[in-house]
Amino acid sequence: MKEIQFTDIDKIKVGHAQNVDAATGCTVILCEDGATGGVAVRGGAPGTRETDLLNPTEMIEKIHAVVLAGGSAFGLDASSGVMEYLENKNIGFDVGVAKVPIVCSAVLFDLVIGNSKIRPDKSMGYDACKFSETNTKDLNGNIGAGCGATIGKILGPKSSMKSGLGSYAIQIGDLKIGAIVAVNALGDVINPSTGEILAGALNYDTLEFLNTEKVLINEYQNKSNRFNCNTTIGLIATNAKLNKAEANKVASIAHNGFAKSIYPVHTMHDGDTIFTMCTNLVEADVSTVGMLASKVMENAIIRAVNTAETFNNTISRSDLLNKLNK
Repeated sequence: MKEIQFTDIDKIKVGHAQNVDAATGCTVILCEDGATGGVAVRGGAPGTRETDLLNPTEMIEKIHAVVLAGGSAFGLDASSGVMEYLENKNIGFDVGVAKVPIVCSAVLFDLVIGNSKIRPDKSMGYDACKFSETNTKDLNGNIGAGCGATIGKILGPKSSMKSGLGSYAIQIGDLKIGAIVAVNALGDVINPSTGEILAGALNYDTLEFLNTEKVLINEYQNKSNRFNCNTTIGLIATNAKLNKAEANKVASIAHNGFAKSIYPVHTMHDGDTIFTMCTNLVEADVSTVGMLASKVMENAIIRAVNTAETFNNTISRSDLLNKLNK
């Protein structure tokens, strides 16, 4: 097993666009030849587009793109730019009078950290697609859908830390599998091996972690609505040959990566969603692919917090460590 770039996965392209000053953006994962798609939604507050058609009972067999975006429900507009880009290339499901690109998407809430009036839109989605034409690198941190991502928001933005976009991919023989994820969780990001909090709800005066699980337990009598501006969204891409039912299963198993690295996860205030895109080139066992999907997702989440950069007064893990080591 060796680490590769996410962009090394056969027939997969990745593009990003963002407005750094407004702290929002979108990430587009494209498979112009069409990929078998799957999805698993586990959070209680999802914002999604075209997830129903990924049900194995539905007609559509292939998808052409997945969009991960900030901007809350407003950010779903970025998918329109991806539709236009693909239509201009004559890519889509043939309905006789047109080819309709099949574009799925999920959004996260990042309106608090930057300019709430600027969100991913049609032009930003199109720009992300154009960027994918020349992009050959895995870009992480404050980029694309991770531009305005934050974590540890149980007590609101004042105790949150900066997160971002993370990717991680591996190859075993001919099989390639990778995860890309924008980490914007209510909870804390944990080192799965040690249980150590890597980033999350923070006391900015003492620079000590508040521990979101302990906050919830200590305040269990508090019946008020928790800060609901969250959601971690991601995608598993693989060159494995899988059908729709198997692709959905892989997306479901990949949520184990969320559960191992984000505490708590899948709350009513998170819209946690994972897509799958399979380019169908290599025979593979679905259980093995699912296990690897969980592993690469776990590593992508950790990379998202390790590569994030401080934005305004919302500190990143790297800058927190610098302060603690002084």
